[in-house]
Amino acid sequence: MAVAGSLKSMPGVTDSPAPPNIGAAKHAPAPDPAMGPALFRQRNFSALWWGQLVSLAGERCAYLALIALIAEHTHGLHDPRSAWLLSLLANVMLAPVLLFAPFAGPWIDRRNLRHVVVTCDVLRALTVVSIPLVYRLTGAVAPVYALLFLLFTCGVFFLPAKSSLTPELVPASQLLAANTWLTVAGIVAAGAGTVGGGWFVDHWGWARALDLNAATYIVSAAALFVIRHPSRPNPPRSVGPGVRDYLGQLHEGWKLVRGTPTIGMALIALSAAWWCGGFLHVAGNLHLQHALGGTGVERLGILFAVLAAGAGLSAWFINTRPGPGVSRAYLAAALAVAGAGVLSFAAASRLVEFMAAAFIIGLAAAPIILIGETMLQQSTALGMRARVFATRDFVMRLALLASVTAGAWLTRASGEREALLGCGGLIVGAGFVALAAERRNRSR
Repeated sequence: MAVAGSLKSMPGVTDSPAPPNIGAAKHAPAPDPAMGPALFRQRNFSALWWGQLVSLAGERCAYLALIALIAEHTHGLHDPRSAWLLSLLANVMLAPVLLFAPFAGPWIDRRNLRHVVVTCDVLRALTVVSIPLVYRLTGAVAPVYALLFLLFTCGVFFLPAKSSLTPELVPASQLLAANTWLTVAGIVAAGAGTVGGGWFVDHWGWARALDLNAATYIVSAAALFVIRHPSRPNPPRSVGPGVRDYLGQLHEGWKLVRGTPTIGMALIALSAAWWCGGFLHVAGNLHLQHALGGTGVERLGILFAVLAAGAGLSAWFINTRPGPGVSRAYLAAALAVAGAGVLSFAAASRLVEFMAAAFIIGLAAAPIILIGETMLQQSTALGMRARVFATRDFVMRLALLASVTAGAWLTRASGEREALLGCGGLIVGAGFVALAAERRNRSR
């Protein structure tokens, strides 16, 4: 699965020399820990980082607020509809990606990326602030789900644009460090947003927590607005806005994904991580509440903070150790560790045991996200990048959709603990299979 030297000749791949063999450890330079301060002296990256830190913290708080809303609507998650409402919540979040992501990529590739991300943040703020008002007026969750559909439709355009924008803001030699610091922003946001958000939701209510999330989107939009980078050249006149042209651009994106082993490996690992997330969203939430009793979300916030600590430790290790910063072997090992964390979560019955399982899951989460993101950026050039990242979002959300559906069905049929055991065993097996395949590739 080594990256071939002919990679640069494929459509959409950069004309610069092909990336080094990501599976080979001997020739890759070690990441420079000193790049962190250098990155933050760059106005563009600093604005991107701080904007993401604030908005991601708000999103973590908003997730807990939505769980609390469903808990209020279902009498503390004891209503038989609880599992399916949790599953439906995830499905509504995923539907926009599955419907629009294939067409979002070609559209984003033809637009100013800064304008896209700023507009999306403003629209997300307006949507989130409307949720409490709509629920108070109707007393039903169906209109809330409709607003969430609009919210995550904005995310369909924001996420590929943000991932495509990052390589345009920093030098190529700092890309891994930039992705590491962006991952750190997510980790810090997860810790602050979930611990503080759990307390905020339990003491101030889910409605005010959503208002807080709307404010963080406005802060992010303001930070992203100050970014300045050279405008991309206009697309060729031979490329038009018609349906046939979009389908042709979509086909080019899928062709690049299928023909680049590194992109395929990254997508598989990221999809597996989202598969775990779907089971934890449905079966994990129910198992936690039933094992510990009560319906407060403060404990859920504590677990997210512990998970963030594990992710921070592994992100630091990857970015500072000698050897390759980006490795397919790391991805395979991280999958096995993630599965072990889910198995530990299934076996837990006390808070300290849930915390240990969350820490293990965090150790696996950072390598999967950080290395997968960098692999995709290194293997794709501007003009095709948004299509690849839109494909990433489509594949990952499809995996999450399948997992929340399977998780809800298995939870109803066998129980939440059994559902988690099945998920964990599957991911552990996938990780060991990937490790064996990588060893065979190296031996060749």
